Amino acid sequence: MKTVWIHREHDFIRTKWREHRNGQYHTDIRFHDYGEPTDVLRLEEAAIPEPGPGRIRVRVRACGLNPVDWAMCRGHFAGQLPLPRGIGLDVSGIVDAVGEGVTDVAIGDAVLGAADFMGGSSAGASDRAIMYYWFRMPAGLDYVQAAALPMAVETAYRGIDTLGVSSGQTVLVHGAGTTVGFAAVQIALMRGARVVATAGTAYADKLRAMGAMVTSYGDGMVERVTELAKQPVDLALDTAPISGSLKDLVQIVNGHPQHVLTVSDFAAAAELGVRASYGELHTARYDVVVDFAQYAADGKFTIPVAKTFALDAWRSAVEISQSGRAHGKLILLPASD
Repeated sequence: MKTVWIHREHDFIRTKWREHRNGQYHTDIRFHDYGEPTDVLRLEEAAIPEPGPGRIRVRVRACGLNPVDWAMCRGHFAGQLPLPRGIGLDVSGIVDAVGEGVTDVAIGDAVLGAADFMGGSSAGASDRAIMYYWFRMPAGLDYVQAAALPMAVETAYRGIDTLGVSSGQTVLVHGAGTTVGFAAVQIALMRGARVVATAGTAYADKLRAMGAMVTSYGDGMVERVTELAKQPVDLALDTAPISGSLKDLVQIVNGHPQHVLTVSDFAAAAELGVRASYGELHTARYDVVVDFAQYAADGKFTIPVAKTFALDAWRSAVEISQSGRAHGKLILLPASD
């Protein structure tokens, strides 16, 4: 059945693409049932959404994919939001409609931000998307790099900020080869911290060039980090996929679980007394994305982009993401007008 559907998808693209882009419909990736992403996601036509009060609509130029997209397909928010739902939270594009009360952007402006996935049945993996927060794109920043920023920056900044990282402290970023971890290393260094990072070979040299001390994860990590740091490690941020490493991180920070924060392993965090980015009383830090967009435009900050895909090649993007071998952000590129 999957092969048949793939053929139908490509037939749809070939025969309907321009008709729908110029009419009342747009191309969208959505799921109508919960399950594995490659089983439930469909490339289909959907009515072009209209922006409500305090929202804008963009013609999407790039859409960044995140692990939360696959969690949503598997039932995150099940029972809280009606189906169908879209995927793709990180968006860059051109404003083509503004809702009531919006005064900070106009039609034709280039923006980056987040799709309003909670407020409608479509999200960023589409021709057009409703956005619930946005910033004008600074000169010198391209659409692909812009779409790589929002969630990685917000999650990393909030983790570093919640831990209270400050100048002179020694901080471990576990999983620094992830997009969130890569961002967190840069943010901690900006604050004047000494950073030890665990990462694979893909980005180890780049992390060292930034100023981080880098070692591998896995067996013996506690000893390697301790030797590399040469002094006590004050705080640890876990940005890696769930790996059972939180006990090691607690040991690295001298047995203080509240000095560790995870953005992924919430079950182990509850068991060990480690802090978790999800469920804590905190304020989302979307406000800082605009600053980091400017840093990126100035060449002072970056999120690695692994690969870009046409919208109809979304299956390849999903498979690479779920393989754990993406080594950077995966970006969907809807066709331009």
